[in-house]
Amino acid sequence: MFATASLAGTLEQAKRLHDRLAGVPANEAQLTAIAALLDQNRPIEAAYLAMETPAFYSTTLKLFAAPWTNIDQDKFEPLNDYSATVIGAIRDDVDFRQILQGDLLYVGRESLGLPPYNRSNNDHYLALEQGFVDLKQGLEAVSQASVTGLPITATAGVLTSRAAAKSFFYLGTNRAMLRFTLMNHLCTDLEPLKDNTRSPDRIRQDVSRSPGGDSRLFLNNCLACHSGMDPLAQAFAYYDYQFDRDGDPNGDSGRLSYNQSGMTDPQTGRRVQAKYHLNATTFPYGYVTEDDQWRNYWRQGVNQHLGWDPSLSGQGSGAKSLGQELANSAAFAQCQVKKVFNTVCLRDAESEADLAQISATTASFKQHDYQLKRAFAEVGAYCMGE
Repeated sequence: MFATASLAGTLEQAKRLHDRLAGVPANEAQLTAIAALLDQNRPIEAAYLAMETPAFYSTTLKLFAAPWTNIDQDKFEPLNDYSATVIGAIRDDVDFRQILQGDLLYVGRESLGLPPYNRSNNDHYLALEQGFVDLKQGLEAVSQASVTGLPITATAGVLTSRAAAKSFFYLGTNRAMLRFTLMNHLCTDLEPLKDNTRSPDRIRQDVSRSPGGDSRLFLNNCLACHSGMDPLAQAFAYYDYQFDRDGDPNGDSGRLSYNQSGMTDPQTGRRVQAKYHLNATTFPYGYVTEDDQWRNYWRQGVNQHLGWDPSLSGQGSGAKSLGQELANSAAFAQCQVKKVFNTVCLRDAESEADLAQISATTASFKQHDYQLKRAFAEVGAYCMGE
């Protein structure tokens, strides 16, 4: 039995708030405390109290971040350095833009006695997960450069994590890293961004200008994506994922590779990874990648609607500055809130009220230094119902 009639009136709200945020039932003491805050019209504080439950980190946030770390977008992907970094950044109220640009990585605390972080396997994070370590207490932030060997200037948060490299630098031409970053953090795939009014001058040699002998296919389809994608994906020109293709075809023991200053790839004669010169004979007159200088052609044309930051130049060198360009867009902020809404409310926005809440929480997200835990609290308070 609970003490008061007024408290009993908010117990259902308290239960729903806790269930949605923590993903597990609350005990009587937790429900009483959360309901008391709701009775005092303090829903944000009530939500923060619900998020004190360890399952918020080990269950809700793990399932929230896991799909971003793999091409199949599988929410049951094992914990890895990408998902652990997202969880830690939310826990610590890190400016969430840093996950695409910071010298940041979360690992298990040294006192836990785990296998050390290894650039060539995921054993450290598997031990965290299989040992049922409380991620609320067990994660700590470290300099990514200090454990990966990357120069600080080449670190870009989760973009340069081992998990991201394994999924998105695996074989291919590194365009996958751009595509999945757009999907995961700007909530758009390439198809909605097609714009055949952009210049084709940075489209690489591996793209045919007359696929199937029909140049119209290039002008109306290939150009519309590649004209914007290729100059952005050039930011990753010095990165690759190295593994034994014969003995380890899935790349389970592979590692992120980065050509540092002074290194020369034997196939390109430059720092640029060989994959950027693949299929160069498809259209020899196409763009030859000579460095990691990227440019955002989508700052003009229809894709201005992504809300690029006017204080940034729209061009730069390497993954870190590209991460800054993406993370400071209006689309990035709104995307994170949309994903929070789907996670907490168990659905996408369905009404004008839902859209208004997403808009308000997006504005609040920016005003509160991009602290995503605050967004979880606000959306939780909205979706707990009356």
